[in-house]
Amino acid sequence: MEGRLPWMKLSNRQRRLLEVLLNRQGEVTAGQLAQEVQISSRTVHRELHELEPVLGLHGISLIKKSGLGIILEGNEQSLSRFQDELRRSETETYSPDERKLLMLCLLLDEEEPIKLFSLASEAQAAIPTISRDLEELEPQLRNGGLQLIRKRGYGVEIMGNEIAKRRFIVRLAEDYLEHSDFFGSPSGPTDLWPTTRRLLNLVGKDSFMAIEQSLWQQGEAWLKGLKEADYTRLLIRLSVAIIRIKRGHRIQPPDSGNSTKRNDRNDSTLWRFTDLLGLSDLPKEETDYLQMLLDEAKEKAVDSSSVIIEKYGMELAEQTVGFIRSLELSIDIPLSKDRSLLDGLIRHLGSSMERMRKGEAIRNPLLSQIRKDYDSLFNAVRRSADETWKGLVIPDEEIGYLVMHFGAAIERWKLTPGNVRVLLVCMSGIGSSKLLAVRITKEIPQIHLLGHYSWYEASRMPKDRYDLIVSTVDLPVEPERYIKLSPLLTREETERLRSHVRELAFSVNSAVPIEPTKDQGAWERMKLMKQYTSELVVVLERFQVYRPDTGHAANDLQSLLTSLLTMISPSTTVLQNVDHIAKQLMDREAQGSIFIPDTKLALLHTRSEWVVEPIIALYNLKTPLRLGEEESSEAKQIFLMLAPLTLNKQALEVLSEISAMLLLPEMIKLLEDGDTEIIRAFISQTMEAYIKTKLEWSKPT
Repeated sequence: MEGRLPWMKLSNRQRRLLEVLLNRQGEVTAGQLAQEVQISSRTVHRELHELEPVLGLHGISLIKKSGLGIILEGNEQSLSRFQDELRRSETETYSPDERKLLMLCLLLDEEEPIKLFSLASEAQAAIPTISRDLEELEPQLRNGGLQLIRKRGYGVEIMGNEIAKRRFIVRLAEDYLEHSDFFGSPSGPTDLWPTTRRLLNLVGKDSFMAIEQSLWQQGEAWLKGLKEADYTRLLIRLSVAIIRIKRGHRIQPPDSGNSTKRNDRNDSTLWRFTDLLGLSDLPKEETDYLQMLLDEAKEKAVDSSSVIIEKYGMELAEQTVGFIRSLELSIDIPLSKDRSLLDGLIRHLGSSMERMRKGEAIRNPLLSQIRKDYDSLFNAVRRSADETWKGLVIPDEEIGYLVMHFGAAIERWKLTPGNVRVLLVCMSGIGSSKLLAVRITKEIPQIHLLGHYSWYEASRMPKDRYDLIVSTVDLPVEPERYIKLSPLLTREETERLRSHVRELAFSVNSAVPIEPTKDQGAWERMKLMKQYTSELVVVLERFQVYRPDTGHAANDLQSLLTSLLTMISPSTTVLQNVDHIAKQLMDREAQGSIFIPDTKLALLHTRSEWVVEPIIALYNLKTPLRLGEEESSEAKQIFLMLAPLTLNKQALEVLSEISAMLLLPEMIKLLEDGDTEIIRAFISQTMEAYIKTKLEWSKPT
């Protein structure tokens, strides 16, 4: 192709990416490109996707080889001509994507309008270019509840309430920043791209660690129950709120009058938290907002250990089981026996289904590599998902995340134990974390994974508790204490980790006898096994099947429930007030469907201050009971599950797994037959398999 290159102007980082690829003799991984250009791996994939059409016009292909990396392919003449034209081509400081992000940061950081020529100067682009960029940004802002105002002689301004602006900034941070940008080593690279620096400043990166320390100083136990993604999001939301408050961007009271000062100090935790950050006497609107952020996070911490059917509903649970069975038939692997897979999928789909139904975009920066590495599995998951959710459009990005869950389940059978104690830190989600873990243990038998830890836990773990940290992000610890890998573990990274582990294993083995280390792991597993089995035995010992005649109480549900609970009370002291518990069961039933789909089995459950210890029971009713207005809502069986308000993690997981068994056809059949000992034996057998799987993932306590 002769003459001038028919491409857009390249940004500085696009040029640097092309130069690295052109100067390399072989493949180069996305991680290596990210390191050389000082950008994130996610940004590498985004930029390369944008460059592919330009390369294609010049007879050059961007090839991504599974396990090896990325390479430019074309004949020698095309590559040489392309390199010559690249040297002579014009360069822009920012790509279109960077320009738009930069303008959003500028506009969101100001309360006053900014002149168009000032935006053009900051973005180093012509005014018509800036005008076109602003037009493309309007739908994005509108979807976020904001409005872009442009008036001749007035300037450009983003209008909207302060809460909407904070939510929009949090979304920008989640879309464009890596977690390592917040938590990277202080001695790490400082030559960030201007747009990254600008966004970090908007989010309040300089205050991030102070906010985290202030949060933990409150001694709130629920923080430890947050999943890593929820914990990081809480920090980002708090950071955005705190920096906006400090810069004078305040939430206005509803009547646009004067803000009410916080007169009382009853909210002592919030008061201590804000005072530590130098924010005394905040207006009520701001304290209410900060309290809302903490309350929402606290709710997630409690929910993360709740019974999965209770939290996500019968319909989703049934669909997920059908989804797993569909794929199981397709690939001929017994996936339905993997309780960890069912739990992980329900928790993931609970939020992602809601996002898809709302039409929200789902981004997956690893999609292209997932499709390369798991092509056949991707296609199988796609078919099963489309078959299960026929009325829902599921994007490839979401299928990619589902593939990670199934990939982890498939490889879980191939796990092998090891000797070198390793902590795993992976910020991409539980599916990719498990996938990375099983691939590590499969490829390198010397590794013994102690568990999946948050970056916060791992960076503060005593050095004598582990030998190495494997992380997908930079950590604020000494470089020799951890090794950074990508979530999908390329062939090159596997060899680097294997070499590192060989050296480490030698030093570990020469300094510390191996046998005590193994005994330590066995002891921890034994303690965990005791905790799970103790909770299970407590529940199963009290389990009974009852056959009441409900005909006389069918018109008075609360009286019926009291009668059913009374059948349990004579044999146990764990129910202290059956009338109150019956009322709580009634309130719970009124909140939504309690029927297991396609059965006559109803699940009644509640957590109550009047319940001393967990208990389950089955009632096979002689006279069917109408629960609800519809004719189909007729119960022939009631499965009762009661628990105290305060319950330890192991007991919650036991109840969660038992509730999940209600989706198994084998369990339904046994409940219909109503034999106490056979049902107890089935639950025991299924829980035994679950506990064995769980011990592979539980960290020492």
